[in-house]
Amino acid sequence: MTLQKLLSYTRKAVDEYRMISEGDRIAVGISGGKDSLALLYALHGLKRFYPSHFELGAVTVDLGYSECDFTPVAKLTRELDIPYRIIKTDIAHILFEERKESNPCSLCAKMRKGALNQAVKEMGYNKVAYAHHKDDIIETMLLSLLFEGRFYSFSPKSYLDRMDLTVIRPLMFVDEAEVIGFKNKYKLPVVTSRCPIDGCTKRQYAKELVRDLNLAHPGAKQRMFTAVLNGKIKGWPERIPHTR
Repeated sequence: MTLQKLLSYTRKAVDEYRMISEGDRIAVGISGGKDSLALLYALHGLKRFYPSHFELGAVTVDLGYSECDFTPVAKLTRELDIPYRIIKTDIAHILFEERKESNPCSLCAKMRKGALNQAVKEMGYNKVAYAHHKDDIIETMLLSLLFEGRFYSFSPKSYLDRMDLTVIRPLMFVDEAEVIGFKNKYKLPVVTSRCPIDGCTKRQYAKELVRDLNLAHPGAKQRMFTAVLNGKIKGWPERIPHTR
């Protein structure tokens, strides 16, 4: 995927769900993975020509894995002239040594997002951008159906009233396969996940299930995504499709 195509997908999401307003200060949550680095490129590119002017920053929540080195990410943010801050935490120690969690994903996500949102707010940003893409939205919907008995997926834009902070997801129309292509084409400085259960989670199960369903029934993945977009899920903002 080219940068031009990534910007087109991002502009579509931002326009149709009114994610960016004049004067916004937006922080990108950077895990070091391919998705968040692609999002950083996308918003950096969009900033150059988007009619609503906005400021951009980047924040990483360091979970505390000693092997993780975010130096390449810091170098990239300097090259893009984007302010960057790393927030040190003991989340990994709490999960795997103190609590010895066997299924830590939900608690980890909650703690990580809590630390990120708190830092973003303290730094004066009014919006935080998460790097969830189309596959994440579909997988979340399937997980909700299978394990919670409800039709749900996270919203493109959410207002956290307790923090006075808005969450946006500008990569929502981008397939994960295209993110992988973008990573390879532009040689993104990905920081490898050091989580000991990476690849052995319910989300990985959902990812493989979506792949198998799409192989057996070509187009199933896109139809599931369309069902989410048209599903009138509680909390989702109104979509205003653009025809430009």
